[in-house]
Amino acid sequence: MNHSIVSNLNVEQAESDCLIVAIYQNKELSAAASSIDKISSGSLSEILEFGDFTGKSGEAQLLYKVAGIAAKRLLIIGCGEKQKFDAFALRSATKTAVSKLANQSVSKMTSLLGDDLASEDTANNLIMQAVLGAADSRYQFTKHKSEAPEAISGQHFEIAFTGTFDGNDEALNQASAVAQGCELSRNLSNQPGNVCTPTFLAETAMDMAKEFSNLEVEVLEEADMEKLGMGSFLSVSQGSDQPGKMVILKYNGAGDDSAPVALVGKGVTFDTGGISLKPGASMDEMKFDMVGSASVLGSIKACAEMKLPLNVIGVLAAAENMPSARATRPGDIVTSMAGKTIEILNTDAEGRLVLCDALTYVGKYNPKVVIDIATLTGACIVALGHEICALLANDQDLANDLLASGNKVGDQAWQLPMNSDYQQQLKSAHADIGNIGGKSAGTITAACFLGHFTNDYRWAHLDIAGTAWNGKEATGRPVPLLTQFLIDQV
Repeated sequence: MNHSIVSNLNVEQAESDCLIVAIYQNKELSAAASSIDKISSGSLSEILEFGDFTGKSGEAQLLYKVAGIAAKRLLIIGCGEKQKFDAFALRSATKTAVSKLANQSVSKMTSLLGDDLASEDTANNLIMQAVLGAADSRYQFTKHKSEAPEAISGQHFEIAFTGTFDGNDEALNQASAVAQGCELSRNLSNQPGNVCTPTFLAETAMDMAKEFSNLEVEVLEEADMEKLGMGSFLSVSQGSDQPGKMVILKYNGAGDDSAPVALVGKGVTFDTGGISLKPGASMDEMKFDMVGSASVLGSIKACAEMKLPLNVIGVLAAAENMPSARATRPGDIVTSMAGKTIEILNTDAEGRLVLCDALTYVGKYNPKVVIDIATLTGACIVALGHEICALLANDQDLANDLLASGNKVGDQAWQLPMNSDYQQQLKSAHADIGNIGGKSAGTITAACFLGHFTNDYRWAHLDIAGTAWNGKEATGRPVPLLTQFLIDQV
């Protein structure tokens, strides 16, 4: 779907296949709807008198040949209580509208849903939310369906304001880039484990490097990791016939003297639990255990599309966790790249084992900050559900910046504590550290484990176990949070 912005729109003269306007709860007309009502001699008021449409969130009604306006169709969207309608409610309303217009005959739709909210301060975020809502509504993953529904192509989504605001083109470019990053992340994450292997992730990164001249990719093979002493990572990949890969992406948007932001993604392309085998129910969803890496790829693609003037290092810790005669056993002790010995008490706590070596390795780039992203703990879902991801950090300023970026773009995080008291749960009788900390505070102790390998730089950890997928489909999160954070660093 293509996107554009039009300012100073005249609703009477606007030429479009469909004009989209808001109706608030209790049949309250938005300013644009009120103008159309006057132009059409009260046709909207007359329709609302029937009581079928009241303005509740999620309602939609398509009207044809409304008197007095040039647009062929008029779509009225219920937006709920006016005082509660904000940029994030706009995103939801936009999804409703675009879904309603999933019709090849509507080639151009013009949305005035955010017009009442628009000002110099709010217009850019309204554009971001509208584009993300439209893109989310149109997203389909049908690659493996023999009779897939025909993809909707060629539609144009126009964001319209009756006023004129500055900076709209840059805001549109950013929003479109974030939407493309989300799409890439979702496409990778929705692939089955027999397609999206560690090698597949590495090839995707290399293909991106061919597309963008300021992007370089390096792939560490298992032999390279063995030389570097990455015994923790290799303890996960050794049980699989699929070789593990550590993929390093270098986005060069600023000078060599500019310290990079580092993004490190967990990329367990399928997680059986290893010898500590998971229950069979819903195990198919463990193809999503690589969303951390997918979000790194999506965020770097967004950076490249936006041409952001900063440097970013992306690290994909890609491995498959399988049970076999070669697989790591509970009770085994391995040595990490940092030299710490780890007693593997549960092979299903494997994400932290691939991440810890990646977090040690990324220190060689002297990063400004490091953020790791991982579907790490089921405990995170218990604590925060599927709406907000968990944030833990060794630097409060970095945590505050991530929280602010998430709030701005509507991809929220919630900070959990991470103090020395929790470290006691990770004590091992036979090694420097155990890879699990018991039943309580699982999300926190997992972050505490990673904290042992991040003492040399400012670091934050995002546990996205609850937000990475919704039912059977990836969400694209936290690409919006990460890209907004990167935008805010410029």
